Amino acid sequence: MIVMDSKAQLTVDIIAKVIEGRITIANAAKLLSKSRRTIERYIKRYKQVGIQFAIHANRGRSPSNKTPTSIKETVQALIKGKYFDLNLLHLAEQLEVNERIVVKRETLRGWAHDIHHVKRAKRRRGKARKRRERMEAAGLMMQMDGSPHRWFGDKKHCLIAMIDDATSEVHAEFFPSETTVGCLKVMRDCIETKGLFKTLYVDRAGIFGGPKRCNFSQMQRACEELGIEIIFANSPQGKGRIERAFDTFQDRLVPELRLNNIKDITSANAYLKHVFIPQFWQPRIQVKSKHQASEFTPLTKHINLDDICVIKDHRKIRNDHTFSYGSKLYLIDSPLKHSIANQKIEIRNSNKKGFTAHFAGRKLKISEVNEPSKLAAEDLAVQKKLEVMALVEKLGNVSEASRQSGISRDTIYRHLKLLKQGGADALKRQETPNIRHKNCVDMAIEEAVVQFSIEHPHLGQQKVAMKLTEALAIDISPNGVRSVWLRNNMNTTALRVEKSQALQKSA
Repeated sequence: MIVMDSKAQLTVDIIAKVIEGRITIANAAKLLSKSRRTIERYIKRYKQVGIQFAIHANRGRSPSNKTPTSIKETVQALIKGKYFDLNLLHLAEQLEVNERIVVKRETLRGWAHDIHHVKRAKRRRGKARKRRERMEAAGLMMQMDGSPHRWFGDKKHCLIAMIDDATSEVHAEFFPSETTVGCLKVMRDCIETKGLFKTLYVDRAGIFGGPKRCNFSQMQRACEELGIEIIFANSPQGKGRIERAFDTFQDRLVPELRLNNIKDITSANAYLKHVFIPQFWQPRIQVKSKHQASEFTPLTKHINLDDICVIKDHRKIRNDHTFSYGSKLYLIDSPLKHSIANQKIEIRNSNKKGFTAHFAGRKLKISEVNEPSKLAAEDLAVQKKLEVMALVEKLGNVSEASRQSGISRDTIYRHLKLLKQGGADALKRQETPNIRHKNCVDMAIEEAVVQFSIEHPHLGQQKVAMKLTEALAIDISPNGVRSVWLRNNMNTTALRVEKSQALQKSA
């Protein structure tokens, strides 16, 4: 039994088509990112051993010339501490001369990239680019990208599109922004309409697994499950087919949407799919491929797009067979023969149907666990007061209850009176915003401070306190002036000037 990953399967498929004469060696080299000599060697091996040529004989073996991990860690420590400003060639020389460590430059490059510590070369002049021929057959390569633009109305929306490199057949849809869900939906529509394609040519955005999300992306995961190879473009010119398509869309579609008074995303998608693409794009832009035989593969019965073109996440099972997701706790209700505690389950999230939990390919029955909510601070205070009342009733002595609880007898008597008059609700703290605190200054003094501050809004609290003491014999501290300002919302010069101007206008 031969087990191959998606990349090996793609290699076998492309080489088989080269032998059949359906693809040229040059295009096979581009699709597999290999040299012409490598493709010719693949063809020779394919004729000798069959599909086993795609599996390397050393798979799973550790290289005999592998550098020890201790040397790698030593070199990385030297790069961080001693040779942090050396380029790779200079670093290799210094390691050999000073440290007696001989390492190849490309090995050093990998070690330096692992610790994100590489001295970049200066920007070089742009390279001359050559025109790339289209693919021979439809389905060999699809290009995908998103274009944020003011397509309709004043708000920006994103047009996510896929275009066949051989025929320029396009699949597109408007979304509020370029998201993973939108890319998955456009790809799914293309697969349901035409079938599975071979390769997907995209830029290095994080959605597709670029540098920002090189460890994991939903698009990359979905393509791997479908056997689609992702090719990353090193420049916008590399995927010029889709870039030029967006130029055409912006040039023609925007005015057509405006002329048809389309200002919402639903109407825009309907016009795009049922009017613009069938009436303009297909007869004028779409072309015939060099080979009429399509390379799209029909979906098989065991491939369910509902399980692939969704957002997948993983959660760890607790000892009581519960897991948390979306700030909520869920219990696994499915009958299980053995415990799956500490195992990871797969969460498949669909915006329309919610999410489902799966373990080992099996859908699990789950239910939400409703935990009791925590008491609010006010309810907690009332509960403590009721506990003291219960202690009084148990002991039959207010003094003893006061000693054990640490609450004064006056407070206990007041709470007993409130409990008798209004029940537990009467123990809640009553807000009395209109009652002035006993430490506040007299109202006459406060009114004098407010009036003087409005007449002289640019004076600070120190000056106001001094002037009031000298002119009106009002004894008030600078902090007292500031307290008055805070109560009357005039604690800044701008607020006092605003109040002064408002009074002048009303007068």
